[in-house]
Amino acid sequence: MRSMSSKRRFTELALVLLLAGSASLSHMARAGSSAKDQGDPPLRRATFEVRHELKVMTPEGAQRIRIWFAFPQDDLIPGDGAGPAQQVSDLLVDAPYPYRIERDSEESKVLYLEANNPREQELKIVETFVLTRTEVRSGVDPTKARPLSDAERARFAPYLAANKHVVINDEIRQLADQIVGDESNPALMARKLYDWVLNNVDYWVKDPQHKKASPVGSTTYCLTFRTGNCTDFESLWTSLARAKGIPTRIVYGSFFKPELNGYDLNQSYHCWATFYAPGLGWIPHDVAVADLYAGEFEVTADNEVLMRRTTADGAFGTAPAKVEYYFGNLDERRMVWSIGRDLILSPKQGGEPVNALPKAYVEIDGQVHPEGTGWVRKLTYREHKAS
Repeated sequence: MRSMSSKRRFTELALVLLLAGSASLSHMARAGSSAKDQGDPPLRRATFEVRHELKVMTPEGAQRIRIWFAFPQDDLIPGDGAGPAQQVSDLLVDAPYPYRIERDSEESKVLYLEANNPREQELKIVETFVLTRTEVRSGVDPTKARPLSDAERARFAPYLAANKHVVINDEIRQLADQIVGDESNPALMARKLYDWVLNNVDYWVKDPQHKKASPVGSTTYCLTFRTGNCTDFESLWTSLARAKGIPTRIVYGSFFKPELNGYDLNQSYHCWATFYAPGLGWIPHDVAVADLYAGEFEVTADNEVLMRRTTADGAFGTAPAKVEYYFGNLDERRMVWSIGRDLILSPKQGGEPVNALPKAYVEIDGQVHPEGTGWVRKLTYREHKAS
């Protein structure tokens, strides 16, 4: 497995970050100007025909079904740069009952459908659309960043607060302080946190016989067991960042992986984070995917397919350039479904705030209808090859 142990003590980690991380941080500080001096290649772009299907199994005697189904976002998304990186066209919805497009508490679009006394044993909703996604390059330049003002701290208060599974407690505050030290530049603090997570947490797909993800995306789980999936990684990073006064959002979407292109195989979801630095705006990073390019780890029959299907392009293995890339940049083989945690839907759901909405949320007669036994979602796609 990887050469850096996931159980090193916090004090040792702080020393490693101070000594070994300085070169990385100084390189980042020069990245904005040097990229412009050398001339950037054109932004990569990819287009996909997408089919997004939800099947809801209706229990006998059900009187009222309420469905909130994830919807492709076409507004400007924080962290996607100055222009829309995601363009949606040719959108069609096939549904057995009238539906409407609502917005949740984070302003993400959501398809809402309600059925009273449904006759069907299974309800099916299908969204089809063409999505064009453009690569995001933020050109993180820490020299342009500054700490939050009091007014900005008030404005971004929701993105500095804890969520149910994104905790901010004394342990998190102490760890964040230890990692960051006396650094006050938000871009440099964010990078120190990014590097710490990479050096101390392993994506579960690297060792599926011994590691697993939490079912909810949990800071506590990720910190305790030093493993998890994308939501666990981003929950931990978000807790640490918010503890240091860095406004952060978690973005939920999906990858369009070449290996699944054109096949009738479901593509799940993926998430990443965006953080706000005054002077720079919202900056994305994908520390979870970066972990598949960090350090040394053994490739086995148990993990090879899982790792290949966890990255955007199917590549994995030690690649420092990819680790650098995913701090401040996003590939073009992804899309956005939803933003945020602890969501209040519209119309308001009967249950507690929804943890996240990368797929769907369903209630039947006022009770949560669970994924798997109650509903299944399927995402398939076909890429348009550039002529």
